Amino acid sequence: MDYEEFEKAVDLFGILIKTSKKDLKKKYLALSKKYHPDMPEGSHEKFQELQEAYDLLNAYMDSFAFSFDEEEFKTQFPSFTNYKNWR
Repeated sequence: MDYEEFEKAVDLFGILIKTSKKDLKKKYLALSKKYHPDMPEGSHEKFQELQEAYDLLNAYMDSFAFSFDEEEFKTQFPSFTNYKNWR
């Protein structure tokens, strides 16, 4: 995955703020109905692009939410850097 693909996926889903995986799935289902090849606005290429974008964003959310080290945590949550129980 490169950043350009990531930006394209974010633009396709219209994500401007933090979103949950549940909200992402809702948007995916709505867009997949719209762009399904059997629908008037749909095409196989657009439907495939949507699927790839969903997979990319889903994988990003999985890896970002659960695999960051101490330095990344401190960058994201600076108010917790002095927490006494941090390893």
